[in-house]
Parts: sequence; structure tokens; C-alpha cells
Amino acid sequence: MQQESKFDKNQLIGFILIGIILIGFLVYSNNQQKKAIDEAQKSEQNQIKTEETFQAINNKPRPVKLDSLAQAKIELLTFSNDEIDVKVSTQGAQLREVRLKKWTAYDKDTSLHKKALYLVNEYNTDFNISFKNKDGKIINTRDLIFTPSTEGNITAFTANLEDNSFIQFRYTLKGKYSLDFQVVSKGLSKITTQQDATLYWNHNAIALEKGKSQETTYTEFRYSLNDYSQTDYDTNGFTEDKDKIDWISVKQQFFSTILEAQNGFYKSKGTQEAERDNPNYLKNFTFTSIVPIQQGEINQKYTWNFLPLDYDLLKSYKADNGDSKQFSYNIPFGWMKWLCIFYLWIYEFLSKFGIAAGWIIFLMTIVVKLVTSPIMYKQYIQGAKMRILKPEIDELNEKHKNSDPIKKQQATMDLYRKVGVNPLAGCLPALIQIPIFYSLFRFFPNNIALRGQSFLWADDLTAYDSIYEWATHIPILSSIYGNHISLFTILYCLVLLIYTKMSTSTMQAPTQEGMPDMRFMMYIMPVMFIFWLNSYASGLSWYYLVSNAINILLILLIKNFMINEEKLHAKMQEHKTKPGKKKSKWQQKMQSMLEQAQEQQKQIQEQKLNQNKNKKK
Repeated sequence: MQQESKFDKNQLIGFILIGIILIGFLVYSNNQQKKAIDEAQKSEQNQIKTEETFQAINNKPRPVKLDSLAQAKIELLTFSNDEIDVKVSTQGAQLREVRLKKWTAYDKDTSLHKKALYLVNEYNTDFNISFKNKDGKIINTRDLIFTPSTEGNITAFTANLEDNSFIQFRYTLKGKYSLDFQVVSKGLSKITTQQDATLYWNHNAIALEKGKSQETTYTEFRYSLNDYSQTDYDTNGFTEDKDKIDWISVKQQFFSTILEAQNGFYKSKGTQEAERDNPNYLKNFTFTSIVPIQQGEINQKYTWNFLPLDYDLLKSYKADNGDSKQFSYNIPFGWMKWLCIFYLWIYEFLSKFGIAAGWIIFLMTIVVKLVTSPIMYKQYIQGAKMRILKPEIDELNEKHKNSDPIKKQQATMDLYRKVGVNPLAGCLPALIQIPIFYSLFRFFPNNIALRGQSFLWADDLTAYDSIYEWATHIPILSSIYGNHISLFTILYCLVLLIYTKMSTSTMQAPTQEGMPDMRFMMYIMPVMFIFWLNSYASGLSWYYLVSNAINILLILLIKNFMINEEKLHAKMQEHKTKPGKKKSKWQQKMQSMLEQAQEQQKQIQEQKLNQNKNKKK
């Protein structure tokens, strides 16, 4: 008699392939941005670059030939309040510096790791309005030298054009973080017959955080459409030919530069690409849109907003009709936004008591565990039932090992029904925890209240912690792991390994030959998390570390004080004696599926039998 195989070489091959796929996916995820850049560069080599495209990529204002008198007229005018300093140049009447006074950027070269935070420096932003005169000559506002004049709180920058016409930018500091400006012209119809001009905005996002790879991931275009009724984001490029864009944002991890148009942007296009040559920048963004020339003149109102991504602050920005401007969309909380906002409320409440950020995360973990502890209890009960039932399952498998697999499965389902066990009862609680896992993954790297908050050896809970770093670039290791060791991540993975060992003790080995052993997959996860979380927010690793330590304590508590397996076993046996047990919906569905499979198998056997008879004839 042939014995049932205890080990299938195909299963081993399957596990090896799964491991290769997981590692390959990790390498792909970390290198896809680099590949996109390489492809973009190859494409650029095969086309002739226009002067405007060249400027957008290299992020420098187009050189202007000025005589010494014009050069001497270039100056910077400062707009300042308690929150920001803004400097506007008379060359092009455009931004040349924006500093947020109450915030600092990460500085790897100093012991305090703090330096002044600039969203705009001398040449990382280029704003231009372009049109052609009647002779076909292109006029760019960036080339013009403007003359400033101030009246009240308005500073007007005026540039004279041909035939006594001019174009003017009027700037007004508004609120804490905003700069209004209006672009107006006079006599423009004398020098152009165009119905539209073109607005160009090129912006190179400055690296501000410790974890540059993580910050780059969270740096992208975000924008609002059709009177704030829709929102969207982009990580590559977009075209909105028909829709009206209300505002366009270059969103970084914790700060955003937002350009609004009172009348909206139309026929808009945006492109972005990662910055490879300069380590001080993240991505280069280019945005274009039309500027209508109505009745021969330009008259458009815009607003620059230089905002820290504080949820309450962003929610306070309203349109003229009282509707939200949807600035809060710049915080990428994802599809579980409401749960992230709940975490934010807990964090803000606890922070009022002067508790350090790391201990707030500790307390938040306890709160979440208290809420989800019934789920964990139900999972453990289900696991205990399956473990108690294992001897009977083994006996049933031995009895039916030479039988039709469908019949064996039906016998197994009957046993589950008799003792009142639903094998899938533990799956639903596990699925419920997925949104919690996802929302935390979004919350910690995007909560600005955690930015710069130190805890134990971590100097910023929104960036990775490191106990050792190396400068040497090791190709494969640097791609999938990084150039540092995160202690919080290692500790979390060790505790997760212990928890996995304890939780899988209630799981059964596969009862059918060739079936994958899910326990093996669960042991792979702690290893993979070492790579996935090494460069992620240390606050998240600290949360997971505490969470799994509590899980271990809960398992010990449930096992030793809350569950008596002898009583549970007696209850399961008693359930067998109860008459008239009604099948659950799941059992009914499984029974129906098994009957269908059995009927199909019967038909296949009959077809084969008929085929053999026909061959003999």
C-alpha cells in the first residue's frame, strides 16, 4: 500500500519561487523610479530640445543679456510676516526666496541637524508668462526688468513694452502663508493679436527631510478640479484639456507650494521627473496652462500658498462661497482617511498633557489593542478549536486517504459542522485588521506633529532611525536595504518572529499532499519587513514593536487565564450530540461547491469511459 507523501518537492520549489518573487518585487519597487529616469533620459537624447524644455529640465532661468544699467536695476523686494519671508525679484517679477520662519530642514552636516527651511531658493522656481508680438517675437515676462512701486500693502512691478504698453504684477501678502498677485496689462492689443498667452511654472522640490528616499516617494503633483468638486494626484504626468484646475500643488512630505488661479487653469499639462544630479533636490516639476487675453488685455488673479501640511490648517482654507478648497488632500492619508484622522485626534489629545511623542505612540498602541483585542480573542479561540480537533482530522484523513478527495473533503466538512467549528471564522477578524495596518502605514510618515520629534536613539520619528551607517554604495544591498541599520526595525522583526512562533502553534500543517504550508509564509514576513521598513518612519516600527509585544502578552493571558482547552473540548463533543444542527451559510455553500465538483468529476469519468469504449470498437 502506498503511503501518503509527507513532503512534496513541488512544494519546496513553490516556496523558493515565492521567495524569489517577493525579493524581485522589492527590488523592482525600489528601482522603478530609477528605471523611469533612465528611460526618460534615453528619450531625451533622441529628440531636439527646445529652449523652454531645456530650461525646465535644468531648472535655471533662461539667461538674459542685460546691459550694465539694466543689471544695476535688478533688486529683491521682501514681503514678511511672523510666518514667512518672501523675496520677489525685479527681474521677471518672480519669486526668488521663500522661507518658513518657524520650521527647520534636516541638515546632515551639523550636530543639531537643523537649518533654515526654504521652499524657494534663488533658482529652484521659475514662473513665466509668454506670448508673441505681431512680428512673431516671443516675449517672456522672465526676461523683463520690472520697476517696483508700493501703495498701501500692494507692491506693483511694472515692465514697459512696445508702443507705450506695459505688463504689471501686483503682489500682496495675505494671511499667514499666502501671497496674492494679479497680472494685468495695458495696451497689449497694440503689440499682439494672440487670444491666449502661456503660463509656465517650473519648480524643483528642495530636499527637506532626513529620509530622502521616503520624501521623494511622497513628493508629487496634487490638484483640485472643477470648483473643488474633485481632487487628483500625479506621479508621472497629466493632461487636463477640458477640466478646470482650481489649484496645482507641488506636494512634498510635510510642505506644499500651491499655485491658485481665481478663474482657474485651462488646457493644463504637468510633467515630473526625479532629480539625479543634485542631491539637494528631489524632483523637477513643469506645469503649463493658457492665460486668456480678453479684449486685448491680460487680467488674471493668482495666489501662492506656502503651507506646512497641518490638517487643521489646511481645512481652514475656504473658497469665497464657503466651500473647502480641499487643501487637506495634500496629506496622502489614502482610502482610510477617516481612520488616520481618528489617530490624529488621539495624538493631539494626548500631546496636550505634555507627553513625549514616543510615549504617545506607546499609548496609542494600547488604545488600538484594546479596541481590537476581541478580534484577537476570537482568532485564538478558533485556533484552539482547530488544534483540539486535529487528532480527529488526522484520523479522518487516514480513513479516507485512498478515497476520492472530494469525499474526504465532504467528511471533513461534516465533522466541522457536528462540533460547531467554522474553519474560516478566524479569517474575517484578520481581514478587519488590514485597514488598521494600512492606515498606520499612512499615518506615521505624514503626521507633521511627529516631524523632528526624537525618541530614544531616533532623532526623527517620521524618518528612519539608524545605529550604524556606511557611505560606501553596495549596489544590490543599497537598493533593497539602504546604507544604514534601523534598530527599531530589527527589534520589531525579532518580536514579530516570536509572535509568529506562538500564533502558528495553533495552525495545522496542510492535510492534503502538495498544499502549501502557510506557516512557512508567516515566517518569511519578519524577514521581508527588515528590508521594507528599514528606511521607513521609525515611529511606525516603534508602533509595530509595541503592538506585537502586546500581542504576545495577550496570547499568554488568553492561553493561561481565559481559555480552558479541556472545557472547550468537552463543549465541542457535547455539540456533536445535539440533534438537528443546521448548516451555516458557509457550510451550505461549501457543500454545494463540493457536490458540483463531484458531479463534474463524475461526468469527466463517464466521458473517459465512453472514449475508451469507442476506441475498443
